[in-house]
Amino acid sequence: MNKVMTRTRRHPGTRPPVRHDSRRPGRTPARTTPAAGRPSTPQPQPPTTPVPAPHPRPTDRFADLLLAVLSGRRPVHSMLRHTAGRAYDDLAWLAERGPLRFTHGAHPVVRDIGYYVAGPGALEVFARIGAGDRLRAMAFRLEHGPDHRWRCTAVELGGPKLPHPDDD
Repeated sequence: MNKVMTRTRRHPGTRPPVRHDSRRPGRTPARTTPAAGRPSTPQPQPPTTPVPAPHPRPTDRFADLLLAVLSGRRPVHSMLRHTAGRAYDDLAWLAERGPLRFTHGAHPVVRDIGYYVAGPGALEVFARIGAGDRLRAMAFRLEHGPDHRWRCTAVELGGPKLPHPDDD
């Protein structure tokens, strides 16, 4: 199966979830003391190099960008270079209706993201959007173009289907 869950945000601003891995050791092994009469020599420590921050996955990046547009925090035209085909028109149509503009204090956030590898260079992504105790579903398709950039080619929101002007 090619379905992958990539991110889970249960309660933003709180501690990260505990790892429940049965293969993880319970504690570090006890230190052994050197044999009597032999002096202990300090072991050289490897130099510490800063670990570069990992680049966000395109699925995470696009989910955040789409959420910002659909919640009114970014203008629709900011997605112009990130979309292809009918996706921009669909996004503009959805943003005009403001389905994720919650006005009751809680800002919408991406809670879970997963994706399905639909083919070479194509991902179908699904995300749970939450604001307070309300949840919505968002789905979009990403395609890897010949210029090595990901572009959104379709976007949908869960809930009742609204009539689209092009579907006459």
